[in-house]
Amino acid sequence: MPLTCPPPDALPTLPGAYWLVLTLPHPARLRVGRLGEALFPRGFYLYTGSAHGPGGVRARLGRHLRGSPHRRWHIDFLRAVAAPLAWGWTTAPDPALPWECRWAQALAASPGAFIPLAGFGASDCRAHCPAHLVGFLSLAAAQHAATAATRGTMEACWPQPGDPAARSLSNNFSEPSC
Repeated sequence: MPLTCPPPDALPTLPGAYWLVLTLPHPARLRVGRLGEALFPRGFYLYTGSAHGPGGVRARLGRHLRGSPHRRWHIDFLRAVAAPLAWGWTTAPDPALPWECRWAQALAASPGAFIPLAGFGASDCRAHCPAHLVGFLSLAAAQHAATAATRGTMEACWPQPGDPAARSLSNNFSEPSC
């Protein structure tokens, strides 16, 4: 894991898959597009996605790291109230079960995991994942789950306290205490 997280413009432009950890410092009731409304408890949320469009991982993950006022994907609704904490990606070709589904299914089966809203991020999922967003109430559980689910399949960044990239992406959110 890099000691300093790369800024969004340093991510690879190749197609791939990614995961993103968001920290939500307070409970939030959100309406998420056509999925409807749900209560998201204070905690840590791991989202898995693919980046096969123009600009690859840099474009898609970079957009989520920076945030966007436009609500195009389900994650945009949560990103409006939650801050990025960690992320990872791979540019390896998808196996039979795409990376984003492989990771989402492993995360959902992790101790302490919960699905905050069925179908979140998985509206076009061909593997019938319950969601591509998995929540955890503690940072330790989220870190353990992400490490176990992705087991060396990607580059990962867990910002250290004081890391400039973590500060610049935090939008002044405070991390929930565990």
